Amino acid sequence: MFDFTHAPQRRHSDSIKWHVQDDELPMWIADMDFQTAPAIVSAMQRKLELGAFGYEEPQADYFGAVAQWYQHVHHATADPEWMTFTTGVIPAISAIVRRISHIGDNVLVQAPVYNMFYHSIENNGRHVLSSDLVYTKGQYAVDWADLEQKLAEPLTTLMILCNPHNPIGRVWTRAELTRIATLCQQHHVVLLSDEIHGDLVLNGPDYTPVFSLDAELAQTTITLVSPSKTFNVAALHAATAIVPNTNLHASVDRGLNSDEVAEPNLLAIPGTIAAYTKGEEWLQALKQQLWRNHQLVTEFVARELPSVHVASGPATYLIWLDISSYGKSATELTQQIRERSGLILSDGSEYRGNGSHFLRLNFACPEAMLKDGLQRLKKGLAE
Repeated sequence: MFDFTHAPQRRHSDSIKWHVQDDELPMWIADMDFQTAPAIVSAMQRKLELGAFGYEEPQADYFGAVAQWYQHVHHATADPEWMTFTTGVIPAISAIVRRISHIGDNVLVQAPVYNMFYHSIENNGRHVLSSDLVYTKGQYAVDWADLEQKLAEPLTTLMILCNPHNPIGRVWTRAELTRIATLCQQHHVVLLSDEIHGDLVLNGPDYTPVFSLDAELAQTTITLVSPSKTFNVAALHAATAIVPNTNLHASVDRGLNSDEVAEPNLLAIPGTIAAYTKGEEWLQALKQQLWRNHQLVTEFVARELPSVHVASGPATYLIWLDISSYGKSATELTQQIRERSGLILSDGSEYRGNGSHFLRLNFACPEAMLKDGLQRLKKGLAE
């Protein structure tokens, strides 16, 4: 019913991902090489047919669509009164860092983690304080003692959580999130959760939105959600901040509006509403394809690249590859792979922590393209 076998032709367009040489294959930046849900395209086309595009602001149908999605798909209740529209998760993070913390404060993260977090913190005069995830036998876990110690530092005022975690694909359990939120609250730290990959748990138990934790714990949390990764609409520039506490919500809302990152473009509202009200069937089909792709990668690596270890959890369409046995840094290997094969991967060192021993590969593409990429990976890593 939906086409996951043909990739849209994005070479020589304005695509960041596909701004590469004709013989190169990009599998780095986190967008998909699939067409988005037809219902979203139809909603955008109807909007374009109006032929007039003045100023807009989201109404009750927008916030109702977000609430309905999280209730129906994730069994999590979000009151529309908690919500503010924003033009993206990262613009919102930057605005919230400016609004909730002060210059010179510590903002805590869990490395290795999405590199844009560091930019949002450091570009605004705050300090990155990482409680690095512990990597043991191919699995990551929270260092609870280290986390509490760093949350307790007087200058730590904000923690940015990645839920589920990019790049490691870890789906934090409700118990883990409760413990993190409890520690944040005990030490007067606001917990800001990036949940842009929340709809993309490919196997096993679903993820837990932070706003759905115990009502008292949720009072010191900010959750950011978006259809961006789920439906491959990154350029839609649409996301939602969900903040249960009235005073904290007012502060976040003021910060987003002061920084002018709370006004939609002409397609953001209809695109988001269509995604959240008509996109579920497409998403279920997508996740089945993504899980098949995930298995294809893991089986290929086990069979053809025994020196590589897959260290990913079941979330996102990004696979985290342990290349520590090669004795070269991720920076050296990504360059080597690109030069030898034309395959472009993400250098794990961008995510800090122990990321210099890892490569990140985006497998959200048709199977034929993925197989091409895996053969290029093998060629690029050949001794």
